[in-house]
Amino acid sequence: MIAWVAGIAAAVIGTASGVVFTGWFNSLGPAAFDGLGGSPPVTVAYVMLQNDGLDLALREPVTAFQDRAILLGRPDAAQRAAFLERYRAAGIGRMQITVVLEGNRAGLRIADVRPRVLSSAPPSDAALLTPSSAGEAPAIEVVADLDRPVPRLTTKKDPRVPYFSTRQIDLVRGERATLSITAATTKGFYEFEFVATVVSDGHAEELRITAPGGRPFRLTARSRAYRAVYRTSPADGWEPPAVCRRAEGNAC
Repeated sequence: MIAWVAGIAAAVIGTASGVVFTGWFNSLGPAAFDGLGGSPPVTVAYVMLQNDGLDLALREPVTAFQDRAILLGRPDAAQRAAFLERYRAAGIGRMQITVVLEGNRAGLRIADVRPRVLSSAPPSDAALLTPSSAGEAPAIEVVADLDRPVPRLTTKKDPRVPYFSTRQIDLVRGERATLSITAATTKGFYEFEFVATVVSDGHAEELRITAPGGRPFRLTARSRAYRAVYRTSPADGWEPPAVCRRAEGNAC
């Protein structure tokens, strides 16, 4: 008798729980499970630096034998990437960054995206890596002037007004937004990242946007002269350097 009563009670409790859960889920829809898995409201789905055909500058001279062998040889993609990271290679003047953000909630809003400077220094002048024919950067949508005291994203048409002061981005789960950002400088060397402010479920969170591999973005102003210049072409690889010394007045 006791076992029979306990079985009926368990069935009644299970049925009631099912009714409560069904009503709760139907009222909230897909948002019912938002945040339960601990995932951020927005994922950085893709980041690409469009530096092909643009000049690069190194922070330190290339003196190590193994690194000179990589620079003057024909390294594979992994060796080239590791070499450029060791010497903190930076695009010169401006660089275009494509960022794809993907929503992880039933509804959210990207209220702001702004650059955050991690370190700054005078322009890089150790070595200039320049292609035999430099290409033009593609058309831009948003600009970040890193020389400003408080860098913000603006449009090229009106650089005085922050882009997100008049616009915001609304996303739902699985929806993507692409930002085409051109960072620019004429004064110094910067290591930086971007910070997105995302509003979801009634509160705001910050999302860091970095270069691939979690590295900072790097950009430098053009120096008046470089201690060495390496020219390259897709067919021939890097060529031996031309030395450019300020004392000789040779602004390479």
